[in-house]
Amino acid sequence: MTAAAAYTPVAWLLVAAGSAVGGALRYWISGRFSAGPGERFPLGTLVVNVSGCLLAGLVLALLHAAPAGSWAHDWLHNGLAFGLVGVLGSYTTVSSFSLQTLQLIDDGNWRGGLLNIVLSFSGCLGAVGVGYWIGMGIGIGIGLGTGLRGGPG
Repeated sequence: MTAAAAYTPVAWLLVAAGSAVGGALRYWISGRFSAGPGERFPLGTLVVNVSGCLLAGLVLALLHAAPAGSWAHDWLHNGLAFGLVGVLGSYTTVSSFSLQTLQLIDDGNWRGGLLNIVLSFSGCLGAVGVGYWIGMGIGIGIGLGTGLRGGPG
């Protein structure tokens, strides 16, 4: 897929559809982990962002494991508009993280604010690495490629 092909009307529709799915998932999942008004820590946003990073690493690794020109590579590459840009772009949220961290600090909860920063950064970076490592293992295991980009194997 060329850079120009990435901006086709179909790609725009895939991003829009994926964004609708990701936003709905974020709303549902973060609500399942949040205590509601007056919560002491934004656990729902942390869970959403870390799980989204895990999935992003997994998908990217599968794309890297698939040889260029193979059906798997083409399918994954075309699915990036829907999955990574649309679903995961809408599912994960830096704005919520930033606002909730600022609110913790504004409420005088410096420890909670700093904890949110440390857990979000380390959790998201660690999760994307773990997802990538798992994805490379899956990709290699099902014969997509050889893991030349630093994954297991």
